[in-house]
Amino acid sequence: MMGQMMQRPLQIIELLRYGAEIFPEAGVVSRRCEGDIHRQSYPETMARVAQLAHGLAERGVQPGDRIATLAWNTHRHFEIYYAVSGMGAVCHTLNPRLSPEQMLYIIGHAEDRLLFVDLTFVPLVHALADKLPEGMRFVVMTDRAHMPDSPLELICYEDLLDGKPDSYDWPDMDENTAAGLCYTSGTTGNPKGALYSHRSTVLHALAVGLALNSSLREGANILPVVPMFHVNAWGLPYAAPLTGASLIMPGPGLDGPSLWDLMDGENVTSAWGVPTVWLGLQNEIAARGGNPAGFEQVVIGGSAAPRTMIEAFEQSGVSVCHAWGMTEMSPVGTHGILNASMQDLPFETRMDLQSKQGRRVFGCEMKIVDEEGQRLPHDGKAVGELYVRGNQVIAGYFHNDEATEAAMDAEGWFGTGDVASIDAAGFLTIQDRAKDLIKSGGEWISSIDLESCALAHPEVANCAVIAIAHPKWDERPLLVVVPKGEAHVTLEDIHALMEPHFAKWQLPDDVVFVDEMPLTATGKVSKRTLRAQFADYVLPDLPEG
Repeated sequence: MMGQMMQRPLQIIELLRYGAEIFPEAGVVSRRCEGDIHRQSYPETMARVAQLAHGLAERGVQPGDRIATLAWNTHRHFEIYYAVSGMGAVCHTLNPRLSPEQMLYIIGHAEDRLLFVDLTFVPLVHALADKLPEGMRFVVMTDRAHMPDSPLELICYEDLLDGKPDSYDWPDMDENTAAGLCYTSGTTGNPKGALYSHRSTVLHALAVGLALNSSLREGANILPVVPMFHVNAWGLPYAAPLTGASLIMPGPGLDGPSLWDLMDGENVTSAWGVPTVWLGLQNEIAARGGNPAGFEQVVIGGSAAPRTMIEAFEQSGVSVCHAWGMTEMSPVGTHGILNASMQDLPFETRMDLQSKQGRRVFGCEMKIVDEEGQRLPHDGKAVGELYVRGNQVIAGYFHNDEATEAAMDAEGWFGTGDVASIDAAGFLTIQDRAKDLIKSGGEWISSIDLESCALAHPEVANCAVIAIAHPKWDERPLLVVVPKGEAHVTLEDIHALMEPHFAKWQLPDDVVFVDEMPLTATGKVSKRTLRAQFADYVLPDLPEG
């Protein structure tokens, strides 16, 4: 027997409409490319979103059209998210840190019709213009007074809105209608597209809002350092208006001093981003002698957070939520908020838990399997490849049947490419990316574990562990270090630090130094670049461990 309930489609525009109605005091604060700080409430934002939709409709945008953005986290980017999806088109966020070749491939593959671009990236558009699809139009996200000189025919963003009605007849759509498109980065081959729906995006916002309700709440000020040009800023533009939180958009200022100043001035309660960003902020906190005013919580994802980073935040009074996810998962899959009964555990025990990648959000299921695809127990000991499924997980890649077939198993679960364990309480521990594990003498060594330990040394500012070919052991670990000052840590120092935690055969065979780490387009350390850089590196002859 079926239930007798109304069937109303889940639609993204309803998230903002709810926020504007229920939390009118909340809104979006932006540090803009023009250099000023801009403020607007959710009701004001809702009106501007309607004006933008009218402007796009007048320019011929149709349902299903892919509308690209090349932009920082600002109120205008936020407006595009809602106006484009609300009228039935698809918001396609482009990552400006990609190579020109990758960007051109993605634009062509997505078949973008129109490109919104921040002032910062206008020179990039000029450099690509003659290779972009014929007929593509460009909207510069500024007002008339700041429009740049250009040989291209550029549309002014504020002109699109000027004089338009501040309400829009948002169409009812099937909730499975495509709403957002984001391409993976850091993978082999061409980037692959994850095509989100209205349904998946709304359910993801509900799941994230429920899981991180200590962060996402009325009166909170949240700083999304994670970019809106990558995996929808972890869903924050959708979850914030739903929960009454305000968004403090950093624009292009992502360095430690800029973040500290913005956070302090705007009383940011929670900040979300990748570990490389928080290294810079922690250095600034040390230089300023304290945390920004109001700073309560940091959400760390994108790659594993070093235990030393988690401990430093916690000891300064900032709680840490360690999260994990993927572009293909909308993207948040797990969160590290501890149950009330866990909050009173001894500090070291809590740090053991918070160093894991957390537990699943509602709607995301996880399993680990062995090399034959057989399920392994969630006992915290068994280690296998991690698979996920849920309403927020892709069923396939956009226009890429080959990649889809390779990613999905026979039961319809998505293979993440991560090697992990899951304990009886549901805590996920990512051991490594499958491609980043080091296989030495038939045994696996986790690069993540070695890195986390090495970062505890006071002379190590940042580090990565990569595999180097070895004639006897197949692969051995090499530690690549960015030194914190003039002093360079020795291999003996590293071994002394690690020996209490690792078997001798797991320790790095050598340490090398670089001025800075190469980063992927999403701010993670690019181990692919490091492997290429040190491909011919010869390890010293060390005694057998």
